Amino acid sequence: MPPDWTDLEFDLRIDDESRYVDTAVALSQVNAQPYSKADWHWRLLVSHSFGHAAAAESVQGVLAKLDREGVSGRMQLREVREGRAEVVQMWGRPESVREEFRQRRSL
Repeated sequence: MPPDWTDLEFDLRIDDESRYVDTAVALSQVNAQPYSKADWHWRLLVSHSFGHAAAAESVQGVLAKLDREGVSGRMQLREVREGRAEVVQMWGRPESVREEFRQRRSL
């Protein structure tokens, strides 16, 4: 991944469809979106540090859990977005806070 990636989308398909319900329960923790009548079972949205997607650490934990349970499948990366910046209201905040925000976000 590029160092400034902000969010990504990938699709997931499990090999054993008899485990679909159990897998769906685990993936609901990271808000996986099911496909209907498609080659892929779910679409996952992952956020690096901010945004409207599941945290990367949460997705990694859920996928590790499925791995431990022996659920096999395939993943395909669909889109990676990078270089986006979080918009935060800075009106009324001291300059030290603004400077720290710029340093942390590399703006």
